[in-house]
Amino acid sequence: MTRFRPCIDLHDGQVKQIIGSTLKDEGAGPKVNFVSDRSPAWFAELYRRDGLTGGHVILLGKGNEQAAREALAAWPGGMQVGGGIRPCNAQEHLAAGASHVIVTSYLFETDGTFSETRLEKMTRAAGKERLVIDLSCKATPEGWTVAMNRWQTLTDLSITPATLIHLAGHCAEFLIHAVDVEGKCEGMDEDLVRFLAEHSPIPATYAGGIRHLDDLRRLDELSSGRLDGTIGSALDLFGGTGARYEDCVAFNHRSVQ
Repeated sequence: MTRFRPCIDLHDGQVKQIIGSTLKDEGAGPKVNFVSDRSPAWFAELYRRDGLTGGHVILLGKGNEQAAREALAAWPGGMQVGGGIRPCNAQEHLAAGASHVIVTSYLFETDGTFSETRLEKMTRAAGKERLVIDLSCKATPEGWTVAMNRWQTLTDLSITPATLIHLAGHCAEFLIHAVDVEGKCEGMDEDLVRFLAEHSPIPATYAGGIRHLDDLRRLDELSSGRLDGTIGSALDLFGGTGARYEDCVAFNHRSVQ
């Protein structure tokens, strides 16, 4: 059954909710929906108290390493971590308390070309059972294309049944942000949800546009319970008005009864 998975997004060392498609190396800063006055560890301790596993801590750029370590230490083995993950630091994050490491950009050359060699190195460094591949993507005329480098660069990797089957042989789970709708609280990419539910051979978590508990129920329905979901900007913990955190916790408790 579909579960709610929590998140802690870190930007400049603070817990924030950002429209991911506005993250850029140059020009104006990102569009920020929310900045918390709570520490990352506070959120992790809350998730631990409520038994929420499988959530993710995402480092959005530099300056977030200490904040991430504090969150992982507060819920050891309870959360995944992503953002700047490479073979050279995977074990460091796992030792700091991450259940899994999440990788995207390292799997590609700087021009966006997918690298089988990098995939093999990453799998060896983290271990298949502790690696999550982030396939966050943008819609294209052909379907969906994976985006890297804080979603600024489209890669040459399309999300197809063959791609999912191949990558599933190298990791434990997928994490997929629907970049076009992420952070906008305007509804899910339901076509992507259906596609992932039909073709992903391993557990997958969908993020992007989930506005309220009814959307979480809709995710459960569309995916036949095969996809988990993350709520960001719509959640009251992050200043949203669409979804109450307590209701999401209760949703998970109903799912396991």
